[in-house]
Amino acid sequence: MSRITPLTLEEAGPMARKQLDAQIAKSGRATNMKRTLARSPMALHAFMHWYDLHSEVVEFLGERGAMLFAHAVSSQTECLICSTFFRRWLQQAGENPDELKFDDREQTIVDYGRQLARNSNAVPDELFSKLQRYFNPDELVSLTAFAGLMVATNLFNNALKVDLDEYLVPFRKDASA
Repeated sequence: MSRITPLTLEEAGPMARKQLDAQIAKSGRATNMKRTLARSPMALHAFMHWYDLHSEVVEFLGERGAMLFAHAVSSQTECLICSTFFRRWLQQAGENPDELKFDDREQTIVDYGRQLARNSNAVPDELFSKLQRYFNPDELVSLTAFAGLMVATNLFNNALKVDLDEYLVPFRKDASA
């Protein structure tokens, strides 16, 4: 059970309501996480920049690569909401998130995402050298910043025990839980 009750749209202040309305227009819903963030319009605003950075990362990773990376970070932090969201995306893309196959580039970004979530102070030089074979410095900055926003999102959801949105329940790793 969530530690903080998400706001209803009617309870949201003007700044937060504008951002929530934009999310509804874009995706058809305002999630529990976003409605909880709406209690701090600046926090909601900051977290919504995830979408901007995601778009930038998609340019060089591709949609699948960006989702694999975000899924790796979210799974490593054990964020129920985010890992389930990315499981949903993978399943809807026709993949089995429990039996993913990676080429060397994808394995490298998955390993990097997991390591950043586990301990960013301990990224092995070998892993970083491998990343440098695939990505230029600008891309590595964007990728690492994207992981940071992903970890921040995971931290927020985990610490406040934000409830899983109903639309994600069928995509849980253990859907019977």
